Amino acid sequence: MTLRFHDSATAATRDFVPLKEGEVSLYYCGATVQGEPHIGHVRSALAFDQLTRWLQSSGYKVTVVRNVTDIDDKILVKAAENNEPWWGLAYRFEQAFGDAYASLGIQKPTYEPRATGHIPEMHALIATLIERGHAYPALNDSGDVYFDVRSWKQYGSLTHQNIDDMQAAPDADPRGKRDPRDFALWKGHKTGDPETARWESPWGAGRPGWHLECSAMVTKYLGTEFDIHGGGLDLRFPHHENEMAQSQAAGHGFANFWMHNGMVTYQGEKMSKSIGNTINPREMLEIARPLVVRYYLGQAHYRSVLDYRPGSLEEAAAAVERIETFVSAASAKLFPEGEPAFVATIPEAFRAAMDDDLNIPAALAVLHETVRAGNTALAAGNSDGVLDAFGAVVGMTEALGINPLDAQWQQGSGSEAELTALDVLVKAQLEARAQARTEKNWAESDRIRDVLAAAGVDVADTAAGATWSLKR
Repeated sequence: MTLRFHDSATAATRDFVPLKEGEVSLYYCGATVQGEPHIGHVRSALAFDQLTRWLQSSGYKVTVVRNVTDIDDKILVKAAENNEPWWGLAYRFEQAFGDAYASLGIQKPTYEPRATGHIPEMHALIATLIERGHAYPALNDSGDVYFDVRSWKQYGSLTHQNIDDMQAAPDADPRGKRDPRDFALWKGHKTGDPETARWESPWGAGRPGWHLECSAMVTKYLGTEFDIHGGGLDLRFPHHENEMAQSQAAGHGFANFWMHNGMVTYQGEKMSKSIGNTINPREMLEIARPLVVRYYLGQAHYRSVLDYRPGSLEEAAAAVERIETFVSAASAKLFPEGEPAFVATIPEAFRAAMDDDLNIPAALAVLHETVRAGNTALAAGNSDGVLDAFGAVVGMTEALGINPLDAQWQQGSGSEAELTALDVLVKAQLEARAQARTEKNWAESDRIRDVLAAAGVDVADTAAGATWSLKR
């Protein structure tokens, strides 16, 4: 079946044909590192991680670029409020984002460029736009440079808006603009700006505008035309609209597909700190295991709204445990000596769902139906049926990044010191169990496993030996 994705630019679902056979180039907007990651950031990264994994499962070599915006008005404001260097604040929160991504099994991108490392590329793009008549230095002496939106007849085509219906761009003093909707490509250094937040340019010392940064970075790593540009729905306007306009006005083909993920709400309402209805990744990980949080955030269709409510993580935990229980029971039946011999497969119904604009709800329905079929085969003593279901469950969960046998998920929750101590204790028991199995002392082996189970520790026998995870 042909891959089909919804393209935001055309507002239609169409066949996906990569520009280069067998390879896919994907760029999605990363964080503006002004604060701790919120759940919307993580959901977006997870959605594009799922896309990447499915493309890889479909045989494509995928080059992924996820940028870091480490210079921005908001970063400067937050740093001043905290009385710390802006670059120190940006780096601190960049690490927080990396930790959040890693905890949920979000693969590292091929490249993760920082805006501050690509100033020359930004200067070159501005110069091209001025030369082609689509940008101009500010009409006052501010040192700003603006994109002339009325010079680009296609402006508004991504979000299907008429330019006269758009709000003014609030990113710079409008007195230097030809049109209030013109947006800043370069921001001249102003009184009060940190001296470290300025770079020399042909138009005076200053720093880049937000929209310009992404266009320069994606072109650097993926070229002037690439397959997919993604990000959260909130970025469609003005960020992605401006990216597309300035890049195409510079003569670039830019993105072939635009994909946007939906927002996260709290009991049907937009999350807001002011009314106290927010939850962040750290809080979720205090409630549930990382595998459960990943399952929860990735269970809805990527374009739909994901609504969080109390009890959501408990429901996700129950779904994960059904998968884990089958995998554990099937492993014990099929591979009593701890040497798995199976082929991971992907059912056609699962493949059809994923090929249809990443229809993960339908794909998860196939996964859970396979788990039920596997449990039925277990109850009937049908080893062939168990083996078929086991291979399919492993194949599907691996494609989604939720394979319970993956080492990523073989740790429980808790502090690093607690986990280290627990790991030492459990591994000592597993070594004793392994010795009992070597001596064919099955009663002792079962006793140790039962003791661990009573303590809330699940044991899975794999080709590399026994692994453990904590029950919830």
